[in-house]
Amino acid sequence: MSANSEQKLLTGLRNRDRTAMKELYGLYSGYLNGICSRYIADRDAAKDVLQDSFVNIFSSIDNFRFRGEGSLKAWMRKIVVNQALKYLRKSSKNDLFMDTGSLPDIPEETPDEDMDMSDIPASAIQEMIRRLPDGYRTIFNLYVFEDKSHKEIASMLGIKENSSASQLHRAKAMLARWIKEYRR
Repeated sequence: MSANSEQKLLTGLRNRDRTAMKELYGLYSGYLNGICSRYIADRDAAKDVLQDSFVNIFSSIDNFRFRGEGSLKAWMRKIVVNQALKYLRKSSKNDLFMDTGSLPDIPEETPDEDMDMSDIPASAIQEMIRRLPDGYRTIFNLYVFEDKSHKEIASMLGIKENSSASQLHRAKAMLARWIKEYRR
């Protein structure tokens, strides 16, 4: 979407134009649903988070400041990630980010950082990520897809930096094991 198109859409959204709202939803719901699904394994819950995110987007659109092409998409992505994290914190019966000393089923092998996955369909990789325990999946997503540092993740989630690093390592190890199994 061009900068002019985004600004025109923003004008409609700020005027509470339903056509602009439908257009925004049509343009970005698939993309934003993909983000929800990476964080939340339950498909119905992911849809609920997406809906809550759009309510938040529409109600706070006046707070958005256009900073060039793509800034609207980035802003909405941030809202969806924050909404997903909020959902995970609220719905977690146990501590979502466990003390790393008590984590179950810890793979001992070190994941290969440069593992070639070009032969594996994206849908299979996405499903493997969805199978990760909530805490692992959350930290993996924040580190890999949101490009957050362990310090930033620790601050966002209220955990220690080494817990973030440890859970990321364990998530990668689980994914490496599942990738090997997939290839067999």
